[in-house]
Amino acid sequence: MSQQAAIEAERTAADQDLVQDVVVKARTSFYWAMRLLPAEKRQAMFAVYAFCRVVDDIADGDLPDTAKLRQLQGWREEIDRLYAGTAQHAIARALVGPVRRFDLAGEDFLAIIDGMEMDARGGLLAPPMEELRLYCSRVAGAVGLLSVRIFGAPRDNGRRLADALGEAVQLTNVLRDVAEDAELGRLYLPRELLDKHGVSTTSLAATLRQPRLAAVCDDLAELAEKRFVDASAVLDTMPRRELRPARLILVLYRRLLQRLRQRGFARLDEPVKLSKAEKLWLIVRHGLF
Repeated sequence: MSQQAAIEAERTAADQDLVQDVVVKARTSFYWAMRLLPAEKRQAMFAVYAFCRVVDDIADGDLPDTAKLRQLQGWREEIDRLYAGTAQHAIARALVGPVRRFDLAGEDFLAIIDGMEMDARGGLLAPPMEELRLYCSRVAGAVGLLSVRIFGAPRDNGRRLADALGEAVQLTNVLRDVAEDAELGRLYLPRELLDKHGVSTTSLAATLRQPRLAAVCDDLAELAEKRFVDASAVLDTMPRRELRPARLILVLYRRLLQRLRQRGFARLDEPVKLSKAEKLWLIVRHGLF
Protein backbone atom coordinates (compact mmCIF):
# COMPACT_ATOMS: atom_id res chain seq x y z
CA MET A 1 0.00 0.00 0.00
CA SER A 2 1.36 3.43 -0.95
CA GLN A 3 1.79 6.13 1.64
CA GLN A 4 -1.07 8.14 0.11
CA ALA A 5 -3.36 5.11 0.17
CA ALA A 6 -2.45 4.48 3.79
CA ILE A 7 -3.28 8.07 4.67
CA GLU A 8 -6.64 7.81 2.89
CA ALA A 9 -7.45 4.53 4.66
CA GLU A 10 -6.58 6.06 8.03
CA ARG A 11 -8.79 9.08 7.37
CA THR A 12 -11.68 6.88 6.23
CA ALA A 13 -11.42 4.82 9.42
CA ALA A 14 -11.38 8.01 11.50
CA ASP A 15 -14.46 9.34 9.68
CA GLN A 16 -16.31 6.08 10.29
CA ASP A 17 -15.35 6.11 13.97
CA LEU A 18 -16.68 9.66 14.26
CA VAL A 19 -20.10 8.89 12.78
CA GLN A 20 -20.43 5.77 14.94
CA ASP A 21 -19.60 7.86 17.99
CA VAL A 22 -22.33 10.36 17.04
CA VAL A 23 -24.88 7.55 16.82
CA VAL A 24 -23.88 5.89 20.10
CA LYS A 25 -23.91 9.16 22.04
CA ALA A 26 -27.34 10.09 20.65
CA ARG A 27 -28.91 7.04 22.35
CA THR A 28 -31.52 6.92 19.63
CA SER A 29 -34.03 4.11 19.16
CA PHE A 30 -32.80 3.96 15.56
CA TYR A 31 -29.53 2.50 16.89
CA TRP A 32 -31.33 -0.74 17.64
CA ALA A 33 -32.54 -0.94 14.06
CA MET A 34 -29.12 -0.11 12.64
CA ARG A 35 -27.51 -2.87 14.68
CA LEU A 36 -29.55 -5.43 12.71
CA LEU A 37 -27.77 -4.55 9.47
CA PRO A 38 -24.68 -6.14 7.90
CA ALA A 39 -21.51 -4.12 8.51
CA GLU A 40 -21.48 -2.18 5.22
CA LYS A 41 -25.13 -1.17 5.46
CA ARG A 42 -24.79 -0.42 9.17
CA GLN A 43 -21.89 1.95 8.51
CA ALA A 44 -23.91 3.64 5.75
CA MET A 45 -26.83 4.19 8.14
CA PHE A 46 -24.47 5.53 10.79
CA ALA A 47 -23.27 8.13 8.28
CA VAL A 48 -26.82 9.11 7.28
CA TYR A 49 -27.87 9.38 10.92
CA ALA A 50 -24.80 11.47 11.80
CA PHE A 51 -25.70 13.89 8.99
CA CYS A 52 -29.26 14.15 10.31
CA ARG A 53 -27.97 14.68 13.83
CA VAL A 54 -25.61 17.50 12.94
CA VAL A 55 -28.17 19.49 10.91
CA ASP A 56 -30.85 18.88 13.57
CA ASP A 57 -28.48 20.19 16.26
CA ILE A 58 -28.01 23.34 14.20
CA ALA A 59 -31.76 23.89 13.85
CA ASP A 60 -32.44 23.28 17.56
CA GLY A 61 -29.36 25.08 18.88
CA ASP A 62 -29.08 28.41 20.68
CA LEU A 63 -27.64 30.46 17.82
CA PRO A 64 -29.66 33.30 16.24
CA ASP A 65 -31.84 32.19 13.34
CA THR A 66 -29.61 33.96 10.82
CA ALA A 67 -26.57 32.00 12.04
CA LYS A 68 -28.51 28.73 11.91
CA LEU A 69 -29.60 29.39 8.34
CA ARG A 70 -26.04 30.28 7.38
CA GLN A 71 -24.74 27.00 8.81
CA LEU A 72 -27.48 25.02 7.07
CA GLN A 73 -26.58 26.75 3.81
CA GLY A 74 -23.04 25.58 4.46
CA TRP A 75 -24.35 22.03 4.59
CA ARG A 76 -26.21 22.54 1.29
CA GLU A 77 -22.87 23.48 -0.23
CA GLU A 78 -21.22 20.48 1.42
CA ILE A 79 -23.82 18.13 -0.12
CA ASP A 80 -22.99 19.68 -3.50
CA ARG A 81 -19.31 18.98 -2.82
CA LEU A 82 -20.16 15.43 -1.75
CA TYR A 83 -21.72 14.70 -5.15
CA ALA A 84 -18.91 16.52 -6.93
CA GLY A 85 -16.33 14.28 -5.23
CA THR A 86 -14.81 17.04 -3.08
CA ALA A 87 -16.43 16.52 0.34
CA GLN A 88 -14.60 18.32 3.14
CA HIS A 89 -16.50 17.59 6.37
CA ALA A 90 -15.79 14.24 8.05
CA ILE A 91 -19.47 13.26 8.02
CA ALA A 92 -19.81 14.13 4.34
CA ARG A 93 -16.67 12.13 3.59
CA ALA A 94 -18.22 9.18 5.46
CA LEU A 95 -21.18 9.43 3.07
CA VAL A 96 -19.08 9.12 -0.08
CA GLY A 97 -19.07 5.32 -0.08
CA PRO A 98 -22.76 4.90 0.84
CA VAL A 99 -23.85 7.40 -1.82
CA ARG A 100 -21.98 5.43 -4.46
CA ARG A 101 -22.86 1.91 -3.27
CA PHE A 102 -26.55 2.50 -2.55
CA ASP A 103 -27.33 5.18 -5.14
CA LEU A 104 -28.49 7.69 -2.53
CA ALA A 105 -30.16 10.78 -3.99
CA GLY A 106 -28.78 14.23 -3.22
CA GLU A 107 -32.31 15.64 -3.28
CA ASP A 108 -33.15 13.60 -0.16
CA PHE A 109 -30.27 15.13 1.81
CA LEU A 110 -31.36 18.57 0.64
CA ALA A 111 -34.97 17.85 1.64
CA ILE A 112 -33.78 17.10 5.17
CA ILE A 113 -32.02 20.47 5.23
CA ASP A 114 -35.25 22.08 3.95
CA GLY A 115 -37.03 20.63 6.99
CA MET A 116 -34.37 21.85 9.37
CA GLU A 117 -34.67 25.33 7.89
CA MET A 118 -38.36 25.28 8.79
CA ASP A 119 -37.26 24.84 12.42
CA ALA A 120 -34.36 27.28 12.13
CA ARG A 121 -36.77 30.02 11.08
CA GLY A 122 -38.50 29.72 14.44
CA GLY A 123 -40.33 26.47 13.96
CA LEU A 124 -43.93 25.79 13.10
CA LEU A 125 -46.73 27.39 15.09
CA ALA A 126 -50.08 25.67 14.58
CA PRO A 127 -49.38 25.02 10.89
CA PRO A 128 -52.02 23.98 8.36
CA MET A 129 -52.17 20.20 8.05
CA GLU A 130 -50.63 20.39 4.58
CA GLU A 131 -47.59 22.22 5.96
CA LEU A 132 -47.23 19.77 8.85
CA ARG A 133 -47.25 16.85 6.42
CA LEU A 134 -44.67 18.62 4.25
CA TYR A 135 -42.51 19.04 7.35
CA CYS A 136 -42.88 15.34 8.16
CA SER A 137 -41.97 14.45 4.60
CA ARG A 138 -38.80 16.50 4.81
CA VAL A 139 -37.48 15.65 8.27
CA ALA A 140 -38.59 12.01 8.35
CA GLY A 141 -39.81 10.86 4.95
CA ALA A 142 -36.57 11.89 3.23
CA VAL A 143 -34.57 10.04 5.90
CA GLY A 144 -36.76 7.04 5.18
CA LEU A 145 -36.02 7.26 1.46
CA LEU A 146 -32.29 7.18 2.14
CA SER A 147 -32.75 4.33 4.61
CA VAL A 148 -34.83 2.04 2.41
CA ARG A 149 -32.27 2.40 -0.37
CA ILE A 150 -29.63 1.15 2.05
CA PHE A 151 -31.88 -1.63 3.35
CA GLY A 152 -32.43 -2.84 -0.20
CA ALA A 153 -36.14 -2.12 -0.69
CA PRO A 154 -37.68 -2.06 -4.18
CA ARG A 155 -37.87 1.58 -5.30
CA ASP A 156 -41.67 2.03 -5.65
CA ASN A 157 -42.65 0.19 -2.48
CA GLY A 158 -39.68 1.74 -0.73
CA ARG A 159 -41.05 5.21 -1.41
CA ARG A 160 -44.51 4.21 -0.16
CA LEU A 161 -42.95 2.78 2.98
CA ALA A 162 -40.76 5.82 3.60
CA ASP A 163 -43.73 8.19 3.21
CA ALA A 164 -46.04 6.25 5.53
CA LEU A 165 -43.52 5.26 8.20
CA GLY A 166 -41.78 8.62 8.15
CA GLU A 167 -45.05 10.47 8.75
CA ALA A 168 -46.14 8.03 11.47
CA VAL A 169 -42.83 8.36 13.31
CA GLN A 170 -42.72 12.15 13.07
CA LEU A 171 -46.32 12.57 14.22
CA THR A 172 -45.49 10.35 17.18
CA ASN A 173 -42.53 12.60 17.94
CA VAL A 174 -44.82 15.64 17.73
CA LEU A 175 -47.22 14.09 20.24
CA ARG A 176 -44.39 13.07 22.56
CA ASP A 177 -42.80 16.54 22.54
CA VAL A 178 -45.76 18.94 22.73
CA ALA A 179 -44.72 20.44 26.08
CA GLU A 180 -41.02 20.52 25.21
CA ASP A 181 -41.65 22.16 21.84
CA ALA A 182 -43.88 24.79 23.44
CA GLU A 183 -40.93 25.89 25.59
CA LEU A 184 -39.12 26.64 22.31
CA GLY A 185 -42.08 28.63 20.99
CA ARG A 186 -43.21 25.83 18.67
CA LEU A 187 -46.54 24.07 18.29
CA TYR A 188 -46.69 21.40 15.59
CA LEU A 189 -50.34 20.50 16.17
CA PRO A 190 -52.27 21.36 12.99
CA ARG A 191 -54.48 24.42 12.77
CA GLU A 192 -57.47 22.46 11.46
CA LEU A 193 -57.62 20.25 14.58
CA LEU A 194 -57.06 23.16 16.94
CA ASP A 195 -59.94 25.05 15.31
CA LYS A 196 -62.13 21.93 15.30
CA HIS A 197 -61.84 21.64 19.09
CA GLY A 198 -61.85 25.37 19.82
CA VAL A 199 -58.29 25.58 21.13
CA SER A 200 -56.71 29.04 20.91
CA THR A 201 -52.99 29.65 20.43
CA THR A 202 -52.60 33.26 21.51
CA SER A 203 -50.33 32.05 24.33
CA LEU A 204 -48.61 28.66 24.18
CA ALA A 205 -48.53 28.37 27.97
CA ALA A 206 -52.30 28.91 28.03
CA THR A 207 -52.77 26.54 25.09
CA LEU A 208 -51.20 23.69 27.04
CA ARG A 209 -53.65 24.27 29.90
CA GLN A 210 -56.76 24.06 27.73
CA PRO A 211 -58.64 20.80 28.43
CA ARG A 212 -59.71 20.45 24.80
CA LEU A 213 -56.08 20.18 23.70
CA ALA A 214 -56.23 16.49 24.63
CA ALA A 215 -58.87 15.94 21.94
CA VAL A 216 -56.59 17.59 19.37
CA CYS A 217 -53.80 15.19 20.30
CA ASP A 218 -56.20 12.23 20.21
CA ASP A 219 -57.17 13.11 16.64
CA LEU A 220 -53.55 13.44 15.58
CA ALA A 221 -52.75 10.13 17.26
CA GLU A 222 -55.48 8.53 15.14
CA LEU A 223 -53.75 9.81 12.01
CA ALA A 224 -50.38 8.53 13.25
CA GLU A 225 -51.88 5.09 13.91
CA LYS A 226 -53.41 5.05 10.43
CA ARG A 227 -50.02 5.77 8.92
CA PHE A 228 -48.48 2.93 10.97
CA VAL A 229 -51.17 0.64 9.53
CA ASP A 230 -50.31 1.88 6.02
CA ALA A 231 -46.59 1.26 6.62
CA SER A 232 -47.26 -2.21 8.00
CA ALA A 233 -49.30 -3.12 4.93
CA VAL A 234 -46.42 -2.10 2.65
CA LEU A 235 -43.90 -4.00 4.77
CA ASP A 236 -45.98 -7.17 4.46
CA THR A 237 -45.30 -7.14 0.72
CA MET A 238 -41.52 -6.78 1.10
CA PRO A 239 -38.65 -9.16 1.98
CA ARG A 240 -38.69 -9.67 5.73
CA ARG A 241 -34.98 -10.10 6.36
CA GLU A 242 -33.78 -7.06 4.40
CA LEU A 243 -36.45 -4.85 5.94
CA ARG A 244 -35.97 -5.93 9.55
CA PRO A 245 -34.67 -2.48 10.56
CA ALA A 246 -37.79 -0.79 9.16
CA ARG A 247 -39.99 -3.34 10.96
CA LEU A 248 -38.19 -2.61 14.21
CA ILE A 249 -38.62 1.14 13.81
CA LEU A 250 -42.33 0.58 13.20
CA VAL A 251 -42.65 -1.70 16.24
CA LEU A 252 -40.79 0.63 18.60
CA TYR A 253 -42.52 3.84 17.55
CA ARG A 254 -45.95 2.26 17.36
CA ARG A 255 -45.42 1.04 20.92
CA LEU A 256 -44.40 4.57 21.93
CA LEU A 257 -47.61 5.91 20.40
CA GLN A 258 -49.62 3.31 22.31
CA ARG A 259 -47.93 4.35 25.54
CA LEU A 260 -48.68 8.02 24.86
CA ARG A 261 -52.34 7.23 24.29
CA GLN A 262 -52.47 5.11 27.45
CA ARG A 263 -51.03 7.98 29.49
CA GLY A 264 -53.47 10.37 27.89
CA PHE A 265 -52.87 13.86 26.52
CA ALA A 266 -54.18 15.74 29.54
CA ARG A 267 -50.82 15.08 31.26
CA LEU A 268 -48.33 16.39 28.73
CA ASP A 269 -45.75 17.14 31.42
CA GLU A 270 -45.37 13.41 32.21
CA PRO A 271 -42.67 12.09 29.86
CA VAL A 272 -43.16 8.79 28.07
CA LYS A 273 -40.31 6.69 26.74
CA LEU A 274 -39.50 3.04 26.21
CA SER A 275 -37.01 1.45 28.55
CA LYS A 276 -34.10 -0.62 27.29
CA ALA A 277 -35.77 -3.75 28.71
CA GLU A 278 -39.01 -2.99 26.86
CA LYS A 279 -37.15 -2.43 23.60
CA LEU A 280 -35.38 -5.77 24.00
CA TRP A 281 -38.69 -7.47 24.77
CA LEU A 282 -40.25 -6.02 21.62
CA ILE A 283 -37.29 -7.15 19.52
CA VAL A 284 -37.61 -10.71 20.80
CA ARG A 285 -41.40 -10.77 20.67
CA HIS A 286 -41.46 -9.76 17.02
CA GLY A 287 -38.61 -12.06 16.02
CA LEU A 288 -36.37 -9.17 14.97
CA PHE A 289 -33.11 -10.30 16.55
